[in-house]
Amino acid sequence: MKWLFLIIAGLFEVCWAVGLKYSEGFTKLVPSIITVSGMIASFYFLSLALKELPLGTAYAIWTGIGTIGTVILGIILFKEPMDIIRLTCIAFIVAGIIGLKLVSHS
Repeated sequence: MKWLFLIIAGLFEVCWAVGLKYSEGFTKLVPSIITVSGMIASFYFLSLALKELPLGTAYAIWTGIGTIGTVILGIILFKEPMDIIRLTCIAFIVAGIIGLKLVSHS
């Protein structure tokens, strides 16, 4: 369950990061509510994962999931650039997440 909690926490991180963009500095009510709710859910599930996972591993994977998700959604929703360098960097993050999962003893 700890890994599932961590993945859910990462997905909620993506949710609040994208919501933050749509909230326009917390000036729009519905996106602001979604953003804050996503933050709370993300931290809650991260806290559950941290009961059993090492801090460094869990935090790195949580932020990695958030980074990958926000880059992908930035490309899709906000027409941010998609070039080989960007995609290569994302591949390195994915490799790091996989590596941390493989060497984790939890």
